Amino acid sequence: MADPTRTSAFDLLTAVLDRRRPLEEALDALPAQDARDRSAAHRIAATVLRRLGTLDAVLEPHLRKQPPDPVRIVLRIGAAGLLLLDTPSHAAVATAVALARTKGLAPFTGLVNAVLRKVASAGSAALADLDSPRLDTPPWLWTAWGADARAIAEAHQHEAPLDLTLKPGVAAPAGGEWLPTGSVRFPPGTPVAAIPGFMAGDMWVQDAAAALPARLLAPRPGEAIADLCAAPGGKTAQLATAGAMVTALDRDPQRVKRLSGNLDRWGLRAGIVTADATTWRPPALLDAILLDAPCSATGTIRRHPDVAWLKRPRDIQALNQAQDALLAAAVAMLRPGGRLVYAVCSLQPEEGRPRIAAAVARGGVRVDPFRPEDLPGLPEAITSDGFLRTHPGLWAARGGMDGFFAARLVRT
Repeated sequence: MADPTRTSAFDLLTAVLDRRRPLEEALDALPAQDARDRSAAHRIAATVLRRLGTLDAVLEPHLRKQPPDPVRIVLRIGAAGLLLLDTPSHAAVATAVALARTKGLAPFTGLVNAVLRKVASAGSAALADLDSPRLDTPPWLWTAWGADARAIAEAHQHEAPLDLTLKPGVAAPAGGEWLPTGSVRFPPGTPVAAIPGFMAGDMWVQDAAAALPARLLAPRPGEAIADLCAAPGGKTAQLATAGAMVTALDRDPQRVKRLSGNLDRWGLRAGIVTADATTWRPPALLDAILLDAPCSATGTIRRHPDVAWLKRPRDIQALNQAQDALLAAAVAMLRPGGRLVYAVCSLQPEEGRPRIAAAVARGGVRVDPFRPEDLPGLPEAITSDGFLRTHPGLWAARGGMDGFFAARLVRT
């Protein structure tokens, strides 16, 4: 009998690995189903994506030839249940066989049964001699991350905790840990809607690293500040709670709708503009700008494991061009002496320092280095040349954080 959870997990993985659709987008496209089944399907799919290389290495010795892609997805789901999700052996094998039959793969049910029985027989010993962090990381990413690659890849093997940013004066809800940088952290898997004050708009979900660029901009009451590429609105909310006069801009109408809804729920105000930041201009020059630019998002792989398998090296060049265009436009919006924080949730070197060097070379701005005292809770994230660099291996004992690069520029 078909298991709707594994059927949905199969559909999610097919969407990501075959059709190259983001996991969250594929999840939204699933037929209506029980919330628990939907959550369980997402967990299975995310586990397979997080440990894809390891699962393939476990399966490989038991395959005489490469099976069709849909069969491989069934095998990965079954192996993930056996080795990573604590599914009883008989259930993991039986549901995988049923899934193969449900998906029109009946000729391969014998193969699925035989291979997964061998994996079940080996148990956790099948993982013992594998270099899982490296197997689970596409080679081009491992190379790009340099000396931090292993620490980053090890962090990617684990589900991320839940971080919240609280409005000023709101007490930390029970079960949350105040982090030195001001965020409140809950264990992985915490249902956010059940946290007291969340539905009332007293707080919003925002990784501890994602909260740093707005804090490093140091907004002051009454300043005219633009948050470019603002949706879903967490950074806009930080600027608004500091008393700034914020213009929140995004070019995607659907994302703007989400931004507007979030600000309403949080009881915060900002001017909302639907426009392309490369062509929009404010009515008057601004005191400060926060530019969280579109990027490869490789710093969020802990939360979005599909990113590791969707991105390609060739994507970076097009992103760099867009980042340069946004930086040039942002500089033109600033008054002399105005400041700009550029940030990307990326671990790719090309999206960081070279973009700042190019902005300085174009003229009109200089780098204003961050200092360790600008970030007293995390001075190790300030580089020797004054940039912010976080990655998932930082704060390993506390659960890590997303990967971010940020720099501060001042209009000359």
